[in-house]
Amino acid sequence: MAFSKIWYTVALGLLLPFSYAHTDFFTSIGHMTDLINTEKDLVVSLKDYIKAEESKLEQIKKWAEKLDQLTDTATKDPEGFLGHPVNAFKLMKRLNTEWGELESLVLKDMSDGFISNMTIQRQFFPNDEDQTGAAKALLRLQDTYNLDTDTLSRGNLPAEDCFELGKIAYTEADYYHTELWMEQALKQLDEGEVSSADKVYILDYLSYAVYQQGDLGKAMMLTKRLLELDPEHQRANGNMKYFEYIMAKEKETNKSSTDSEGQMEKETEVKKKDYLPERRKYEMLCRGEGLKMTPRRQKRLFCRYYDGNRNPRYILGPVKQEDEWDKPRIVRFLDIISDEEIETVKELAKPRLSRATVHDPETGKLTTAHYRVSKSAWLSGYESPVVSRINTRIQDLTGLDVSTAEELQVANYGVGGQYEPHFDFGRKDEPDAFKELGTGNRIATWLFYMSDVSAGGATVFPEVGASVWPKKGTAVFWYNLFPSGEGDYSTRHAACPVLVGNKWVSNKWLHERGQEFRRPCTLSELE
Repeated sequence: MAFSKIWYTVALGLLLPFSYAHTDFFTSIGHMTDLINTEKDLVVSLKDYIKAEESKLEQIKKWAEKLDQLTDTATKDPEGFLGHPVNAFKLMKRLNTEWGELESLVLKDMSDGFISNMTIQRQFFPNDEDQTGAAKALLRLQDTYNLDTDTLSRGNLPAEDCFELGKIAYTEADYYHTELWMEQALKQLDEGEVSSADKVYILDYLSYAVYQQGDLGKAMMLTKRLLELDPEHQRANGNMKYFEYIMAKEKETNKSSTDSEGQMEKETEVKKKDYLPERRKYEMLCRGEGLKMTPRRQKRLFCRYYDGNRNPRYILGPVKQEDEWDKPRIVRFLDIISDEEIETVKELAKPRLSRATVHDPETGKLTTAHYRVSKSAWLSGYESPVVSRINTRIQDLTGLDVSTAEELQVANYGVGGQYEPHFDFGRKDEPDAFKELGTGNRIATWLFYMSDVSAGGATVFPEVGASVWPKKGTAVFWYNLFPSGEGDYSTRHAACPVLVGNKWVSNKWLHERGQEFRRPCTLSELE
């Protein structure tokens, strides 16, 4: 039926203008011979139409075969598949961009059922913000873990995706990453990769990004290459004249003056690199580099069986505990949460996961922040015996009262998920940080690791050089406050970006109220 309608539309569109001018064909063979030519034209048009439709179907078939194989792989282990940041970025890109292109391709020829279903489903697809966020995560991982652009893209990111990453970096005025990814796209095209990415567009972005970073000679070379491909490119011709003018002006400048200016630029660049020393320490620790504990200090760290200071529940079955760091003292509990409990906690949390928030020191309220990339949910003890049992376990092993603690927070880190260096406790300049809770400051932190992470995802303490790596079924514990109530600034910590894998954690923040006799105050501020 659809074919009949299409044929009727094509035929009507071609015949109507002619038929209005000539309505009495039967009266003249001469006129009728004209119809033979008209029919021939219709047949040619019909064949062209069929070829066009077959070409479309061929594209759709290839797309379907590719996606069929990809989704088969992905659905076998969704979390493992999305644990690779490239897979996560490409999923965002496919659903936000490529499926829309497919919809446009098949819109006139597919059934109404598919189109209506597609339209309904698209409102739940990732948007531009998701695609951009995934791209930024790749750039963040590239910096944190010193990833080579070629290695990161080879075999997984075609030239057009490298180009997209470069464009996203460009919109953020991040010319360093623009250059890296545009050069990678260009390299893959030069090596013969078949792609929809255009060298002219790549060179246009690349030359400007290079110029913005001060390499005028390279910018001119790239612009010349662009003009070889497109001699009439208006912007490139304009840029070339400007570059030549700047180059000539520089040559006229006194050499000594140029040298001193160059030295100033170098000093400025060094200052730019040095303005975030904590950031560098954080990234080094995330890579497993940085400060190492001396052998003498390391000898003071022990592993032991721990009964919670003779808690009746653990006297006959003590738990395994090991020291991770001495100052601040960080201990890890092994085999402290079972796989069944982990799955229950995850299932309870999944429907409620939303963008993780942080305390705004100015307002005292929760808000989202770009430096915390994860989703979280809160679970109360009364809604599940598993959560209640976990809360009791924390109380038994820490000796602290959990009745004034915050609910169990469950967090899942996505592509490049991270939480940059921060304190868990409220500082003196944040007197109202936890005023609404009425339970005082956060005295301690208990953190469960509910998944292994293939690469990345460590909890690091930049002030002291400690790195604690995720291990499923374990938990780490530390005090945020000294017994005097003063904050321990050495507990500043961060969650490193997840490079490969899927990171699930849950944490319990314990507060001061209720601990008066469980952890008595001392006179010395730092005791």
